[in-house]
Amino acid sequence: MAGALGVKATPFTYAAHVLAAAAAVMVLVWCIHFRGGLAFEAVNKNLIFNVHPVLMLIGYIILGSEAIMIYKSFPGLKHDTAKLIHLTLHAIAIVLGAVGIYCAFKNHNESGIANLYSLHSWLGIGAISLYGIQWIFGFVTFFFPGAAPDVRRGALPWHALFGLFVYILTLATAQLGFLEKLTFLESSGLDKYGTEAILVNCTALVVVLFGATVVVAAVAPAAKVEEPEGYAPIPVVG
Repeated sequence: MAGALGVKATPFTYAAHVLAAAAAVMVLVWCIHFRGGLAFEAVNKNLIFNVHPVLMLIGYIILGSEAIMIYKSFPGLKHDTAKLIHLTLHAIAIVLGAVGIYCAFKNHNESGIANLYSLHSWLGIGAISLYGIQWIFGFVTFFFPGAAPDVRRGALPWHALFGLFVYILTLATAQLGFLEKLTFLESSGLDKYGTEAILVNCTALVVVLFGATVVVAAVAPAAKVEEPEGYAPIPVVG
């Protein structure tokens, strides 16, 4: 659809990188300046939790977004090189996301807080599980040992479509996370119109805009339109 409207991916990749940098700075300012810092071991268990939003946003969402956009950010790359970078960045994102989830569990366990009681936690576990399944499928089908050419040709557009679904699910989960944490803080006395509350809400809005630019960049054609070898688009009946 983006291609039919004459929209090219390049300006959206530029916008995504700017928004990614802004979101990363904002979440670091929130967790370090307002929430007291980051730690894997601490008497103040909130410092352990602070690692969770930092890794989930910077390590999981932003790195995953870069993996999605690699074919459009650097359209001149050889396809095999881009595919390897795509695979590697997604793998790193999954590992950092898993560490981020571990920190949330660690904080809850050491603070006597129940686990997996909220929609945010349910969707978060579901999203990273689907992310892992998607990565394994992509590795086996497109990297090693690799499926037959006809299978790869048919699977690639569906792999991309399912990947965007998981990505959007991840973004939605992040929004629920911002809302949940801010609600808890406000119920504990944080000023609803104070600087920290505004920062958290603005960070969430930047993540929404960032995700939107990534999705458009993913579906729009690159400046140099050259489909990957063996690619066949999803047929559209019209």
